[in-house]
Amino acid sequence: MQAASTVFLVRPVRFSFNPETAASNHFQRVGSEPAEAIQRKVQAEFDTVVDTLRAKGVRVLVFEDSPEPHTPDSIFPNNWVSLHSDGRALLYPMCAPNRRLERRPDILAALGQQFIIKEVVDLSGREQAGHFLEGTGSIIFDHQHRVAYAALSPRTDALLFTEVCELLAYRPVVFHAVDQQGWDIYHTNVMMCVGAKFAVVCLESIRDEQERNAVVNSLQQTGHQVVAISLEQVSRFAGNMLTLRPAEGPELLAMSESAYSVLTLAQRDALGHYCELLPLPIPTIETIGGGSVRCMLAEVHLPEKS
Repeated sequence: MQAASTVFLVRPVRFSFNPETAASNHFQRVGSEPAEAIQRKVQAEFDTVVDTLRAKGVRVLVFEDSPEPHTPDSIFPNNWVSLHSDGRALLYPMCAPNRRLERRPDILAALGQQFIIKEVVDLSGREQAGHFLEGTGSIIFDHQHRVAYAALSPRTDALLFTEVCELLAYRPVVFHAVDQQGWDIYHTNVMMCVGAKFAVVCLESIRDEQERNAVVNSLQQTGHQVVAISLEQVSRFAGNMLTLRPAEGPELLAMSESAYSVLTLAQRDALGHYCELLPLPIPTIETIGGGSVRCMLAEVHLPEKS
């Protein structure tokens, strides 16, 4: 299935602005409050996300971060791992050295107690050659149709993306996407979300007409309604969404309150035809971390142990 029923999150203990990622992530902003105040706000926002998802029937696993080593972006675990329905776990090469410390063998071991992990494919060694691919930040998987989308950037290497697609037997769709300033959008999941029957995508960020047409054609061929968003909406994280499958009821479309607030009524109606829209308040996480709700959620597609 496209939407996962289980996700895991990492509760941060030393969340902060990350100078090592700021060069390629233009969504980050330095916090103006003391570190302790920021940490209190971030943990409150984090706990609200967890509590809300659980109340909606999503299975949420929470792992605690540790003070050392300092991993300011540990709250975004979807960048270092993806967990697939065939029992494979992929570990990804990360651009920023301090983000490489986020990879947690203990988390994989804990997941292995409940789920079947047949193989761990560790691609992290590619970091030494300067080749990066940051998980489901870089890659948008259409699991139902075995298609994968990637916007190239300093964090998303074309050859490595193609290699992962060959490994998983997915068809790759590669393109370039830029923000309002003409800079590469650092992660594909900032400007694109693919559900079972719809896709949210910022078409105006894809300036090359052939690439833009290739993305649209691919989505239409797989039966997706394309809901186009603007670059201005991208700047408020309207592309950073994720569908989730609760134990009962309709699928959910998790997003931040910021993202929800900039959607037009027509866009909300279109998306609401497929999912219940679920806005979550994470203003501090978004502003300082430069990532939103989707980045916080690592989907667990692994088969469960009986």
